[in-house]
Amino acid sequence: MNRIAVNLAGNGYDILVEPFVFNAVSDHLVPHIKRDRVFLITDVNVAASWLEPLETDLQKSGVNVISHVLPAGEQTKSWAELEKLTDWLLDEGVERSDTLIALGGGVIGDLTGFAASILKRGCHFIQIPTSLLAQVDSSVGGKTAINSRAGKNLIGRFNQPEFVLIDPLVLNTLSSRELRAGYAEVVKYGLINNAPFFEWCEENSEALLNRDPAALTYAITQSVQAKAAIVAEDEKEVSGRRALLNLGHTFGHALEAETGYSNDLVHGEAVAVGMALAFHYSVRRGHCDEAEARRVENHLKNAGLPHSLSSVADGILAGVSGDTLVQHMLHDKKMASGNLPFLLANGIGQTFLASDVDLADVAAFLDQTG
Repeated sequence: MNRIAVNLAGNGYDILVEPFVFNAVSDHLVPHIKRDRVFLITDVNVAASWLEPLETDLQKSGVNVISHVLPAGEQTKSWAELEKLTDWLLDEGVERSDTLIALGGGVIGDLTGFAASILKRGCHFIQIPTSLLAQVDSSVGGKTAINSRAGKNLIGRFNQPEFVLIDPLVLNTLSSRELRAGYAEVVKYGLINNAPFFEWCEENSEALLNRDPAALTYAITQSVQAKAAIVAEDEKEVSGRRALLNLGHTFGHALEAETGYSNDLVHGEAVAVGMALAFHYSVRRGHCDEAEARRVENHLKNAGLPHSLSSVADGILAGVSGDTLVQHMLHDKKMASGNLPFLLANGIGQTFLASDVDLADVAAFLDQTG
């Protein structure tokens, strides 16, 4: 089994990556459950495939399962749904010693983790991510949040889970679009600081996107190990090291905000465009060779991901001005004293944090970029 330790002082936990582990999930969950009951939170899409098997397995182990099914989609990461979820948990008599299990993608993981952090000043929670994006990114590291009118993930807390259980085979029920969107976050780890892993992605993306278990397991394990190492160095993004994980996200979050956090552009797709833009903007500033940026863009394109503003489906970003997108960036969490650091690159595997970026220049770049 691939067991990765997230080494944090007082908050450490394990991540298990293993195909077929869902067939005996209670064997791995029960040691992390403090009482003889759990609160299981999922969404309507995931529930159709995975809720009953998980409930049945836990109940056979003597655990009472109290389940709650939420609407699917980014809109669920909202004040309204957080209020409904916490009211339901309080009505059910949740206690601080109880464990919440997040069964779903990044939306369910973020919402459940945030709810766990504020209920009774803190309950336990476990992550069982069911999307590739959640498996390689949002389930690891303890960032939990909801969205607001001002922007994405602006209301939240760091709250580390007790345990993360990842079965790559649950991705067999994931749509091809969501699988590709998650793949963007896999590519990100190669672009940050691991050029050989990016080369592996170039050679193996077809197998991964065809759901080959070995390719999925390798990519997920490599991604989780990379993120765990960075989180262990900078749990709460104090030193700036953890900020490297946001490659593509400053541009990407602006695109998501412009499209209303809708299904028109899902998070991984926005990150894919954002990473391509970050590399091309690095070329503009003289940090990176054009050939490197083209290589990144071409790989994303070959993986079936949007890779430029003009490649986003149905031309929904056609005609959007750079100034409009920069206005969305002003709400970025990294903003400090009126300055917004950007993740840029000297080349593939050579990402760095630039603190001298002129947002007017970013707007001009976006206006000139197709």
